[in-house]
Amino acid sequence: MKFFNILVIALLLINLAFAVPIKKKCIVTGNTGKENGNKNESEEIGNNNEADDDKKAINGPTRFEGDEIFPYETEHINTLASYTSECTVLLKKNGDFPLTKKDTRKVYLYGNGVRKTIKGGTGSGDVNSRSFDNIETAFTKGGFEILTKDFLDAYDEIYEKANKEFQEELNSNGGGFLNFGAIMTEPDYDLPYVKEGDLAIYVLSRISGEGTDRKPIKGDLFLTDTERKMINDLAKGFKKFMLVLNTGGPMDLSDLDSVENVLVLSQLGVNTSNTLVDVITGAKYPSGKLATTWTKYEDYQTIGDFAEKDDTNYKEGIYVGYRYFDTVNTNVMYPFGFGLGYTDFEYEIKSAKLNGETFEVKTNVKNVGKYKGKEVMELYLSKPNTSLDEPYQILVNFAKTKELKPKQKDTVTIKFKLSDFASYDTKTATYILDKGDYVVRVGNSSRNTKPCGVIKVKSRIDVRKVDNKLGDPGFKDYVPELNRKKENLSKVKKFTLNAKSIKKEVIDYGKPYEINEAVKALTLEEKAKLVIGAYVEDAIGSLIGAASTTVAGAAGETAKVAGLKPVVMADGPAGLRLAKSYFLDENGNAYNLEGGLPASMLELFPEDIRKTIEASIPKPKEGEPIYHQYATAIPIGTAIAQSWNKEFARICGDIVGTEMEMFGVQLWLAPALNIHRSILCGRNFEYYSEDPYISGAITAAITSGVQKHKNAFVTLKHFAANNQETNRYLNSSNVSERAMREIYLKGFEIAIKEANPKAIMTSYNLINGIHSNESKDLTSDILRKEFGYKGIVMTDWVMKMEGDYKYPNPTAYKVIKATGDIFMPGSKADYENVLEAIKNNELTMEELEISATRIYNLAKEIEN
Repeated sequence: MKFFNILVIALLLINLAFAVPIKKKCIVTGNTGKENGNKNESEEIGNNNEADDDKKAINGPTRFEGDEIFPYETEHINTLASYTSECTVLLKKNGDFPLTKKDTRKVYLYGNGVRKTIKGGTGSGDVNSRSFDNIETAFTKGGFEILTKDFLDAYDEIYEKANKEFQEELNSNGGGFLNFGAIMTEPDYDLPYVKEGDLAIYVLSRISGEGTDRKPIKGDLFLTDTERKMINDLAKGFKKFMLVLNTGGPMDLSDLDSVENVLVLSQLGVNTSNTLVDVITGAKYPSGKLATTWTKYEDYQTIGDFAEKDDTNYKEGIYVGYRYFDTVNTNVMYPFGFGLGYTDFEYEIKSAKLNGETFEVKTNVKNVGKYKGKEVMELYLSKPNTSLDEPYQILVNFAKTKELKPKQKDTVTIKFKLSDFASYDTKTATYILDKGDYVVRVGNSSRNTKPCGVIKVKSRIDVRKVDNKLGDPGFKDYVPELNRKKENLSKVKKFTLNAKSIKKEVIDYGKPYEINEAVKALTLEEKAKLVIGAYVEDAIGSLIGAASTTVAGAAGETAKVAGLKPVVMADGPAGLRLAKSYFLDENGNAYNLEGGLPASMLELFPEDIRKTIEASIPKPKEGEPIYHQYATAIPIGTAIAQSWNKEFARICGDIVGTEMEMFGVQLWLAPALNIHRSILCGRNFEYYSEDPYISGAITAAITSGVQKHKNAFVTLKHFAANNQETNRYLNSSNVSERAMREIYLKGFEIAIKEANPKAIMTSYNLINGIHSNESKDLTSDILRKEFGYKGIVMTDWVMKMEGDYKYPNPTAYKVIKATGDIFMPGSKADYENVLEAIKNNELTMEELEISATRIYNLAKEIEN
């Protein structure tokens, strides 16, 4: 327990901040995009603070004083509000919504999400915005009269009692970091409620996050008995009823047949509650589609393992999500790509053509309903089962229409290159296009498509020759039995691929890496410090490293070596996670005003430890200026993917990039694009989809939005196969070479080739018994040589785990040897490990200098 008590204090240094604004006059200092000449479209979003015009730019972050709402906050919230309804998915409808002007504005609001509305997940998924309205407040501000305040008060008492008992149980087991990520299941209760009336809305919330996976139990994945009974009663008794799901991932919605209106609100950041009011009233409309299949829990495949302690075997191979459901033809509740609107659409294929290896289809879409809306057209490819088994279909592109009024039409053009979706043949270590017919389908969900073309490949084409790099998982992948009827494609347009349109690529793994001459001139100690995150030389720092002192609440930074300014890294896949309020000491170091841990984490600790934490919080001197960093919480990753709107994803990145410029952050530790392999993964809300293509495409768009800003860069994570939270530090994801390349690495490859991200973060887990961050095959050969990646590679925030585990902890020098560039968050022990490895010839000077060069070059780049 002593170790974890020390660790608690160490966690304070990470500065996961919640804070209270302090009244002062409004002063803005520092440089913004407008002032430093970085003129771009982001000025319209966030760099138009009038105070900037009266201030000289300084070399550092913008400092905001005062409790007024700053213009960038309003601009960012309003910009997001224009799009967030596109993330909502209407699963069922009967025409009762949206409300009309004649409908009542007296509403019965029920459910745990009415007051405890969730804007995003826990852990690194949290963002410290200035404020957040829950759904009750949003409806009140929207002109509704809430008729259930007594019920909500009574529920609050029940919840607080259950939560207190939950915290006491956690603390009795040691508390603190041992319970990181622990989530209380929703309690059952017996309260009277009104069962008949004009209008009722039930808001069901579930939160999840870092450190703990979801559980297939009542109050988590399943509804409680209370929730199910209330929802069915309200659906039967009220003239108009809507079930709203304020969740980060799928719920089992079985046995709710009486419910005729179901909306996946998701978790939309700062605009979550207002978006619901807009959608209910018709001010906005839902136009999202599911990026992950929603069905009964019993329908999901159980071929592979999940949440095992030491080894998790991905025996299902490439049959993940809809690839499995569509291949075995399971009758799911809500398929991949599905989503309704308030209006209805019809689509027809206008034309299809093959130009070289690029297939293009144009589809006419018509609004045939009575409301305006947007539709998504999805393009799928069915490959032949010639020498390799193949899923029934895979997503290869998509496009969203413009807003269509009733009877209005739009023509949507979608295209893809056949070689981009080559299959991996493990026997020959080659990406191939097998001989046979490739059927292209277009539609508005994976279960509602029309064939639009057949591409004949006369003989096998080798697209890219590589080497197998990822080891043996110890099993053979699952191959399903196909039970589909033969399709009549006689009226579908046929094309023949010209094999010469595809040039075979052969990967050269021998190309040397650059070593900067300036790095060669550094001392050994300076080189070693460059590849270890900034740390302090005391017991706490040696455990977990120190947080950034350059930007309060940042997750970490690079070492200040050889006159280099540190590269500052901030967490938060749903926006920047920084301290809300901070002060500067006499040396210009930034200190989080509230010390670090949010209330949700503080209550995990016993009272004596909480007091120790509170006593350790730095205090500003009397009269010391207090500054603010109110970051904007954008929608969670899954919600952005549900918009199926690349332009919106780019705008989300633009907002984050604008705030990075203002606050002095260079690396955003996001986006996160691991695959929704299981709906139980606790961090799925951060990730986009069960599909690698939409994951990569959305990531590329966000990356482009961020990196158009000066010295603002993304960090794609977690590379790779980070698909569970159970023993996330020392669990081995055992995966076949083919499944890794076609499913778990594919999204990274797409984003790298389309958007050139500056940084990538490796995952905690091992892959086939080797730590991902220690794998030279993964980092050097696949990432750098095959994908052509040029940026830096950092570890996730490594913490040494003590206990009975099959696999050892990762080691700093082995990460560098694998061409990883920086071991985070860094400690004195990690630094000494690198020095010792050089001394013992376990790490060469050349290997150290290669990694140090990439960090050095990045630090020099941000000086300009």
